[in-house]
Amino acid sequence: MIQDSITYPTGFYLGAVLLLLGFVIAWNSRKKGTGIPLGAVLGTVAIWYFGDALYNDYNEYALEIGPQYLDAAWSQVALFLGALLVMVPMAHRIFNKRLLGDQSQFFALMQRGGIQNEEFQRRLDVAMRLLFGIWFVLMLIALIRTNFDFLGIFAPYISGKAYPWSRGRVGGGLDALWSFANYIQIMLTASFGIVAAVAINPRTRNLALFCFILAAPFYLLDRARNVMLATFLPGLLAWVFLRLRSGWITKVAVLVGAFLVLEVWMKFIIETRSDQNISQAISRVGLAGVIETAEAEDAKHRGLTMFSELAWINSFIDKGTFAVNWGARYFSEIVNPIPRALWPDKPYIGIDYAIARGQGFERAGDAQAGIGATISTGMIGQGVTNFGTFFGVLSSALIMALWIAFLARQDLKGERMGRMLLFFMGCVLTFNLGRDITLMTLYPIIFGYAMLIFWTKTHGEK
Repeated sequence: MIQDSITYPTGFYLGAVLLLLGFVIAWNSRKKGTGIPLGAVLGTVAIWYFGDALYNDYNEYALEIGPQYLDAAWSQVALFLGALLVMVPMAHRIFNKRLLGDQSQFFALMQRGGIQNEEFQRRLDVAMRLLFGIWFVLMLIALIRTNFDFLGIFAPYISGKAYPWSRGRVGGGLDALWSFANYIQIMLTASFGIVAAVAINPRTRNLALFCFILAAPFYLLDRARNVMLATFLPGLLAWVFLRLRSGWITKVAVLVGAFLVLEVWMKFIIETRSDQNISQAISRVGLAGVIETAEAEDAKHRGLTMFSELAWINSFIDKGTFAVNWGARYFSEIVNPIPRALWPDKPYIGIDYAIARGQGFERAGDAQAGIGATISTGMIGQGVTNFGTFFGVLSSALIMALWIAFLARQDLKGERMGRMLLFFMGCVLTFNLGRDITLMTLYPIIFGYAMLIFWTKTHGEK
């Protein structure tokens, strides 16, 4: 909640001005490809950083961390925003040079009758058949691994959730394959929601809706809120902006209503996930109990603390309890896809910062990597841990500028098969990047993009 008697430093107000300026630039660029993804990144900063300061106890941060480190963190937020606004058009011109004259396909589809385009719908039909085939094979493997626990995979609200892709914490053996399957399943579930929202062909729409109804409860009754957003929001946004033929007031009202429902559900998960199975918890308390739990005074979105983590990082660096690793964290993210069975000494992700935050313990086995839990550093803080308090902020801004250029490319080529699916998923996953810029968040996009490239190489992309 917003606390009384708070004095924010100059960096806070400078950052707020740059944030508003960024939204204006995003709005003016909405038909050029970069506007929507830029808005998604700015919204992510607004929630994870400004939202942290307004939602949590800022005065407690000042007492616990130190006001000088909060001031430094706000200056870094402002630097990130300023650098991002400069880098985005540069990255777009360099990597999307041949598309600069094109217009956003998302806005073309938003126009009345836009999704009625026959070629777009034909490619959507083809994409759905491909997605269904992959999902069918994947679910066969999942059923075999769970001894054919149909209810645990497709109806966890009845018997509790099954875990077909369970693996060790660090990974080894075939664990990389099960992780791969898990991310593919996330990508497929999100894609089914999008196709169900925009498909005109009844057979395609009904098949996508059927698959989504079977696949979505697996994530709805899970504990990972970021995965819920990744699987549910793309389809919802596609339906609201591309299928719902109503005015903006109605669209906003639908989104607000969906947000309120999501808020209640996520608060319920926060309060019950530590010691209960979610499906069992909801069956025990019922709908009224879900609402009552979510409305409890102390029910808050724990983890909305990326600004405070940025301040902690500044504190640790200044006091010498954490050393800038000069790209080691980014390197560990890049090599993460390599199975540990092939590289047993593959570097762990974020271990040094977790130890600095007090999560290390002395007598730890290799399987636990020597820590009790990893701590997210935030998209800006992650850059600071890699390259320091100034260049680290610029590195984070550069990575996000490249991400915006990538999403803009999918939008500008959105009339081609699969591109709009990637665009919607990418915009939603941008919010999850606010906790860390990590391949573990982007794997659904990476695998989806790899499938798209394979298809276009073998069938052509016209």
